[in-house]
Amino acid sequence: MVSKWRKAKLALGCIQLPRTQGDNNSNNILSSSSAADVVANNNNNNVGIGIGEGPRRFSDAEVSPAAADCRPPSLLTPTPSSSGLRFSRNSSKSSKKNCAICLTTMIPGQGHAIFTAECSHSFHFHCITSNVKHGNHICPVCRAKWKEIPFQDQTPEVLRRKLRSNSVNWNRDNPLVAALHQLPLPQPDANQNIFPTYRVAEPAVTFDDDDPIEEQHTFREQSAHNTSDSSIRRVEIRACPEVSAIAKSASYDNFTVLIHLKAPVARVSNYNPSSPSGSQHSRAPVDLVTVLDVSGSMAGTKLALLKRAMGFVIQHLGPRDRLSVIVFSSSARRLFPLRRMTDTGRRQALQAVNSLSSNGGTNIAEGLKKGAKVMLERKYKNPVSSIILLSDGQDTYTVVGLPGVQSRNDYKSLLPNSIQQISGTSCQIPVHTFGFGADHDSVSMHSISEGSGGTFSFIEAEGVIQDAFAQCIGGLLSVVVQELKLELECVYPSLQLGSIKAGSYNAQLMPDARTGHINVGDLYAEEERDFLVTMNIPHTSLSEMPLLKVRCKYNDPITNDMGILSEVEEVIINRPETTGHVEVSREVDKQRNRLKAADAMSEARSAAEHGDLAGAVSILETCRQTLSESASAEDPPCVALINELKEMQDRMSSRQVYEASGRAYVLSGLSSHSWQRATARGDTTSSTSLSQSYQTSFMADMITRSQTMVLGSLPASPPVRPPRSLSGRPSPR
Repeated sequence: MVSKWRKAKLALGCIQLPRTQGDNNSNNILSSSSAADVVANNNNNNVGIGIGEGPRRFSDAEVSPAAADCRPPSLLTPTPSSSGLRFSRNSSKSSKKNCAICLTTMIPGQGHAIFTAECSHSFHFHCITSNVKHGNHICPVCRAKWKEIPFQDQTPEVLRRKLRSNSVNWNRDNPLVAALHQLPLPQPDANQNIFPTYRVAEPAVTFDDDDPIEEQHTFREQSAHNTSDSSIRRVEIRACPEVSAIAKSASYDNFTVLIHLKAPVARVSNYNPSSPSGSQHSRAPVDLVTVLDVSGSMAGTKLALLKRAMGFVIQHLGPRDRLSVIVFSSSARRLFPLRRMTDTGRRQALQAVNSLSSNGGTNIAEGLKKGAKVMLERKYKNPVSSIILLSDGQDTYTVVGLPGVQSRNDYKSLLPNSIQQISGTSCQIPVHTFGFGADHDSVSMHSISEGSGGTFSFIEAEGVIQDAFAQCIGGLLSVVVQELKLELECVYPSLQLGSIKAGSYNAQLMPDARTGHINVGDLYAEEERDFLVTMNIPHTSLSEMPLLKVRCKYNDPITNDMGILSEVEEVIINRPETTGHVEVSREVDKQRNRLKAADAMSEARSAAEHGDLAGAVSILETCRQTLSESASAEDPPCVALINELKEMQDRMSSRQVYEASGRAYVLSGLSSHSWQRATARGDTTSSTSLSQSYQTSFMADMITRSQTMVLGSLPASPPVRPPRSLSGRPSPR
């Protein structure tokens, strides 16, 4: 049974628990005698996420002038989320202050709340709330006008009533409660006294203060003596014609050839992405910038689960990987520069993320701009680079139709020009976007990801955010191929290419239609890509007709080998005098079905956006029928497509349902199928919440880790006694 203490802590979003009696740090032992003390020492948005020292709440008197100068403006003034509410610890200085309204001494602690205004004057909270509720927003002492005022509903009395509330469903079967129960505890470290890393001052001009990267030559030296390794590392190319034979006298229009690519496997079988040992050199190190929404709408459970998800990411980055965190609300700020995730780097990153609170509006553009600035101005570069963007709202500063601002349909304005995907080149900094909840701007998030070569995931249920991050990280930590370019060349003299169907990948036919190429970019370990090429087959006197030569060039980010040329695959079909019944390749049929489904999703979305939900549902139903009658209808990928189309139909049952989840679900599906890469979409009860069609083994392994690992139980965590109830007695389990 869940203790009353834990219930009270969860109700307030406070996850820290009392320590053992043997804990040397007595300051971490919370008294159970006063509910106000619980409120006094915990901000409802500050939730522990990992091992190491939890973030300490420093008073102004404790922060050195140098550190104070480094603090961003949002940390120097009260925020709407806290409303300036500060429950001070005993201090000789503060005890001598008098409230300028009631003129009595302001006694810290003992449940007395003190409000410190932007002008630095302090008052009893109940005094100042009575003063401002009549519309007076001016300091009674210096007459300065306040931009932010305290809210009456955050008084200790209201919070005490919240503690006594029994309105929360505490059943552990509740997925939300279960997720909160797994939130890890910040563990004290008596030997460390590090300021939270959000206090790092940002450079005035450039972000070139990133940590130096580790020289990577260990594995290259090892593999130089292993000739069999290079053969294992080759990208596999396989070509499959639509039919194996065509009669000599016959011609065939729009003849289709499937080009299949498969990335090599990982270098080690027992892959551990967070290990500092030699297995770290079996993969390419990563530069990762996370751009996180901490606006007011993220308050409470959303922010708590985001912190936990970031804790998971931090724990699974290795000492050769680098991480920087950007947070945005009304403005954006960098918590810390690109920092190597050594033991110290992880601890400081956890502290920085743990210190976050939510307030303000949603300025996605500023967050992206700062994230791109970190990437573009870094002094050193790891082989793999990516940006992760999460938001639960719409950009209220860039695309809301303000006078003189661009049209709301111009979503590309949110993507800095410096990281947009340029035609004919591989995008080096993909932005993987995550739309959180029902109120996010899925069109904008999808546009950002599509323009940069990233994916868009729809996180409908709060509890799946960590799994979605885990899936994405599982891919980024297993990149084995970069800047892959697939080249096509016609062999038969009179043959010409008709089309190249490559989804969102940049494909180009040369003017003579005899050659073409596809820019594929990065591939994760064991990841597969399928492209369809069409041509018109003429009659011939040959018994065998060579159609195409297919080859690809790419870079190996692990060995730093550039311009690797894979084995050339030549496509040949038989041309007998006559042919009987020839079956169409099921592999080609499956890929045709995927493209048909993607086209249907796009058409249905267009119809829905124009208000024709019935027409959208009809388009999806027609596609479902076509797929169910195809040659590969019973193959698992096709069955999954049919089920996904049905789910989309259900989410277009009404305008309200479509606005809440249908649009985001469709866009996430389009992103997955056009890039042939796994995305998260839907809620945790949906069989397609995590698209398994394109999942690699590393993605699946990361999701398993996410669903089974409790970060607070890692070896570095000290033992914690059973939680105490509000009465002070140990609660039953």
